[in-house]
Amino acid sequence: MTPRHQRTLGRRKVLFALGGAAVALPAAAVIAPHALADQSAGREAGPAAASLPLTIVNNSGAFDNANVHLYVVGNADGRQVRLTPEGNVVPISASDNGPDGFTDYAISLSGGETRLSLPHMSGRIYVSLGAKLKFKAVTDGNGDAALQYPAGWVTSDPNYGVLHDCAEFTHNSAGMFCNTTMVDMFSVPLSIRLTGSADRTTGTVRAGGRAAAFAALREVEAFSRLVVDDTRIIAPGHGLDAGLFAGDYLAPYIDEVWSTYTGRDLRVTTNAGTFTGRVRGERFTFDGPAQVSFAKPSTRDVLFCDGALAAPNDGTTGPVAAVLGAGFNRSTLLSHPDQPTADASVFYRTELTNHYSRAVHTATEDGRAYGFAFDDVADFASYIQDTAPTGLRLTLTPF
Repeated sequence: MTPRHQRTLGRRKVLFALGGAAVALPAAAVIAPHALADQSAGREAGPAAASLPLTIVNNSGAFDNANVHLYVVGNADGRQVRLTPEGNVVPISASDNGPDGFTDYAISLSGGETRLSLPHMSGRIYVSLGAKLKFKAVTDGNGDAALQYPAGWVTSDPNYGVLHDCAEFTHNSAGMFCNTTMVDMFSVPLSIRLTGSADRTTGTVRAGGRAAAFAALREVEAFSRLVVDDTRIIAPGHGLDAGLFAGDYLAPYIDEVWSTYTGRDLRVTTNAGTFTGRVRGERFTFDGPAQVSFAKPSTRDVLFCDGALAAPNDGTTGPVAAVLGAGFNRSTLLSHPDQPTADASVFYRTELTNHYSRAVHTATEDGRAYGFAFDDVADFASYIQDTAPTGLRLTLTPF
């Protein structure tokens, strides 16, 4: 599979659903960048089936089916929608809110496996354990119905105390594109299996991996406040916004990168070719197939892969930004002047690094995770796709 940063970049900073209205969020919440899917990949394989079998399996070992609640929400044809237990896509409506002010879109699990039919849509599959999630139907700036999604990193969010997590997907005529995401937080161990032209599984947390990730970050002082009891680990970008993580944490490493590449070259290779860059006048300027340049990023820019590292869908600046974002998060820019590097053994080796991403990668069986938005660089994200899908299986794996 071609590394996704070397294809035409989809816009990673999306407010959840591709191609539709923005998701409404609590005032304090900001959705982190995600790479949901490359919708252009594999179109030559022909249209995928409009309806895909979706199977949910509860192997959590900690919660029985009666205490697991499922939600499939997202976007279809430019509208915010939800999936019903019958496999129908129903538009969100403000009238869906009950007397408590929230919707109840929960789908109950049944028997050993719960089977649904997933139509063409982009979205998230949420699971909550022990209590239902509170999605609120609101009216967005265009006057259309939209949802406020759970923001587990915001203490004032009504779902803050609920154990929950999600997987992301885009299902359309080009196929199925899906991932398990830790970009915002890590809470519930989830695994996805996609069958079709191949049989692929990703996201599986190894035995004891969840507890190990929690324990590892409690031991790193700068990251310890991101661990919320035994409920979740908040991603450091959201932790920074919440005052739980230092806003200048990565500043010494960023400064050293800027200083180092004032006097030597950094080479970044993408599908467009090889870009050669140096810091000139406080900007990291790259020459090659096109000239692109970047201002010095902040710690927040690095963690969110945004701001100075935003990746426009232009085939030049975007791919270089993605590689730089990955290099900063994995702390490989100083040790490897040729980027990207695909040797995972050299990732996260410095004291100042994204220890959160290191911990969630270590927790998975295949070493893949979405620890930050550009984690698909060199194919280290827990992302799978198929242009001729026959089924998607989401498993709650043991804690």
